[in-house]
Amino acid sequence: MGFKASLIVNILRQGKRYIAHAPALDISTSGKSAAEARKRFAELVPIFFEELEEEGATKEVLSELGWKYESSVSKTATAGWRPPEVKSERMQVRIPITA
Repeated sequence: MGFKASLIVNILRQGKRYIAHAPALDISTSGKSAAEARKRFAELVPIFFEELEEEGATKEVLSELGWKYESSVSKTATAGWRPPEVKSERMQVRIPITA
Protein backbone atom coordinates (compact mmCIF):
# COMPACT_ATOMS: atom_id res chain seq x y z
CA MET A 1 0.00 0.00 0.00
CA GLY A 2 1.44 3.36 -0.96
CA PHE A 3 0.56 7.00 -0.74
CA LYS A 4 1.00 10.14 -2.79
CA ALA A 5 2.87 13.25 -1.71
CA SER A 6 3.45 16.55 -3.43
CA LEU A 7 7.18 17.34 -3.40
CA ILE A 8 9.31 20.25 -4.53
CA VAL A 9 11.75 18.94 -7.17
CA ASN A 10 14.44 21.36 -8.27
CA ILE A 11 15.73 20.95 -11.83
CA LEU A 12 19.24 22.37 -12.29
CA ARG A 13 21.41 22.47 -15.36
CA GLN A 14 24.98 21.34 -14.77
CA GLY A 15 27.02 21.46 -17.95
CA LYS A 16 25.27 19.25 -20.47
CA ARG A 17 23.16 17.41 -17.84
CA TYR A 18 20.03 18.28 -15.89
CA ILE A 19 19.80 17.36 -12.22
CA ALA A 20 16.48 16.64 -10.48
CA HIS A 21 16.77 17.01 -6.69
CA ALA A 22 14.10 16.82 -4.00
CA PRO A 23 15.18 18.43 -0.72
CA ALA A 24 12.40 16.64 1.21
CA LEU A 25 13.95 13.26 0.33
CA ASP A 26 17.55 14.42 -0.24
CA ILE A 27 17.77 12.32 -3.39
CA SER A 28 18.68 13.29 -6.93
CA THR A 29 19.24 11.91 -10.40
CA SER A 30 20.19 13.33 -13.77
CA GLY A 31 19.32 13.22 -17.43
CA LYS A 32 20.36 14.63 -20.78
CA SER A 33 17.25 16.86 -20.73
CA ALA A 34 14.99 18.29 -18.02
CA ALA A 35 12.26 15.88 -19.15
CA GLU A 36 14.60 12.90 -18.83
CA ALA A 37 15.72 14.05 -15.37
CA ARG A 38 12.07 14.32 -14.26
CA LYS A 39 11.28 10.86 -15.70
CA ARG A 40 14.27 9.29 -13.98
CA PHE A 41 13.36 11.02 -10.72
CA ALA A 42 9.83 9.58 -10.89
CA GLU A 43 11.43 6.13 -11.33
CA LEU A 44 13.85 6.72 -8.43
CA VAL A 45 11.27 7.57 -5.76
CA PRO A 46 9.65 4.09 -5.55
CA ILE A 47 13.11 2.47 -5.49
CA PHE A 48 14.16 4.78 -2.64
CA PHE A 49 11.09 3.85 -0.57
CA GLU A 50 11.38 0.12 -1.39
CA GLU A 51 14.96 0.15 -0.10
CA LEU A 52 13.90 1.98 3.07
CA GLU A 53 11.23 -0.66 3.67
CA GLU A 54 13.64 -3.55 3.00
CA GLU A 55 16.10 -2.11 5.52
CA GLY A 56 13.35 -1.36 8.06
CA ALA A 57 14.52 2.26 8.09
CA THR A 58 11.48 4.15 6.78
CA LYS A 59 10.46 5.75 10.08
CA GLU A 60 14.04 6.66 11.04
CA VAL A 61 15.03 8.15 7.68
CA LEU A 62 11.82 10.08 7.05
CA SER A 63 11.90 11.47 10.58
CA GLU A 64 15.50 12.62 10.09
CA LEU A 65 14.43 14.33 6.85
CA GLY A 66 11.69 16.26 8.70
CA TRP A 67 8.70 14.18 7.65
CA LYS A 68 5.86 13.80 10.20
CA TYR A 69 3.56 10.84 10.67
CA GLU A 70 -0.02 11.92 11.31
CA SER A 71 -2.42 9.24 12.46
CA SER A 72 -5.58 11.22 11.68
CA VAL A 73 -5.54 14.73 10.28
CA SER A 74 -9.23 15.28 9.59
CA LYS A 75 -12.33 13.50 8.36
CA THR A 76 -11.18 13.90 4.75
CA ALA A 77 -7.42 13.37 5.14
CA THR A 78 -5.95 9.92 5.57
CA ALA A 79 -3.30 8.95 8.07
CA GLY A 80 0.27 8.79 6.85
CA TRP A 81 3.57 10.52 6.32
CA ARG A 82 3.62 14.23 5.50
CA PRO A 83 6.70 15.81 3.89
CA PRO A 84 8.31 18.91 5.38
CA GLU A 85 7.42 22.26 3.87
CA VAL A 86 10.23 23.26 1.52
CA LYS A 87 10.71 26.87 0.49
CA SER A 88 13.19 27.94 -2.15
CA GLU A 89 14.67 31.40 -1.86
CA ARG A 90 17.39 33.27 -3.68
CA MET A 91 19.92 34.72 -1.25
CA GLN A 92 23.01 36.86 -1.59
CA VAL A 93 25.88 35.15 0.23
CA ARG A 94 29.55 35.99 0.67
CA ILE A 95 31.87 33.58 -1.14
CA PRO A 96 35.29 33.76 0.56
CA ILE A 97 37.42 33.24 -2.56
CA THR A 98 38.65 35.67 -5.18
CA ALA A 99 36.86 35.76 -8.50
